[in-house]
Amino acid sequence: MDEALLRSLTPSVLAVLVRRGADFAAAEDAVQEALVEAVRGWPADPPRDAKGWLVTVAWRKFLDAARADTARRRREDLVDEEPAPGPAPAADDTLQLYFLCAHPSLTPSSAVALTLRAVGGLTTRQIARAYLVPEATMAQRISRAKRTVSTVRFDRPGDVATVLRVLYLVFNEGYSGDVDLAAEAIRLTRQLAAAIDHPEVAGLLALMLLHHARRAARTAPDGSLVPLAEQDRGRWDTEAIAEGVTVLQKALARDRLGEYQAQAAVAALHADAPTAGETDWVQIVEWYDELIRLTDSPVARLNRAVAVGEADGPRAGLAALAELDAGLPRHTAVAAYLHERDGDPKTAARLYAEAARKAHDLAERDHLTRQAARLNSSHPRQ
Repeated sequence: MDEALLRSLTPSVLAVLVRRGADFAAAEDAVQEALVEAVRGWPADPPRDAKGWLVTVAWRKFLDAARADTARRRREDLVDEEPAPGPAPAADDTLQLYFLCAHPSLTPSSAVALTLRAVGGLTTRQIARAYLVPEATMAQRISRAKRTVSTVRFDRPGDVATVLRVLYLVFNEGYSGDVDLAAEAIRLTRQLAAAIDHPEVAGLLALMLLHHARRAARTAPDGSLVPLAEQDRGRWDTEAIAEGVTVLQKALARDRLGEYQAQAAVAALHADAPTAGETDWVQIVEWYDELIRLTDSPVARLNRAVAVGEADGPRAGLAALAELDAGLPRHTAVAAYLHERDGDPKTAARLYAEAARKAHDLAERDHLTRQAARLNSSHPRQ
């Protein structure tokens, strides 16, 4: 069973059902039931037209559910609109579905959460982690969003800012999480950039390209993480870097700075440095100042503390870190790094071990554990 194929077809099938009149929650349930049937039946008897098969089965599942609901018997008229047998259109509806999920009846945060869950394929836990909230809180938010959109028609697409936020989070999860969605996020952002002349769309595309260019160097052959300073820069994708820088420069020239352009500028400074030691940390701090002015993001403040530690010394970095909430993800890991650079291996080892216990990602946990072990072996307790 090709799970990647099923995942790639899901948004398009869901879009077909929504366009044909199904409310979002019912359409999502029907598509999930069709996917279950596909998992059960395809290994023994795969269809010639996978998308057409899923559309047909999901539509019938939806109609069956509609008939069973006496309050919605009017939907029985939709049976005449059942897709005819034969190959389904090859059009890609995914980006359209992102806009439909970003419905004006939803708050931006709820629209993002709903889209990540229903279209992006992320789990509730992954979305909660991205938003820095408990999983139960995010589950309630997604449930409320589903209830809201179940009573509206999808005839008013949402705004670009909400769709950009979804694509940004999908890329971040695909770049560092359990599901590889980074390439799909780049593809959709390219589509959006081709359709809309917007500096923040260009900024997001540049950011994705610059981060994705370093992906091959982020892990060792054994799967372990390789920190930025230790990466083999010869493995970076220079074509992607060049494209990202060009896209970013055109966006910045329009003098309408946004958060994605600011983040892309930081990524470009890292990509432009021939070695880690030649990184322009002073400029990076300045760009983080701009990003904080735009967003007041706690994650941006955490990253700025690291940059201050590189530009002005670890004690300056620790002073910046002391102003932040110690409960922030990776706060303890940053503290460990800055204490090590400040010549305090005992404290750094303890903090690396503590950070490892808090880490959600297995590769990150292993990396932090190795850092603690390295310091403990080099500086054994007396």
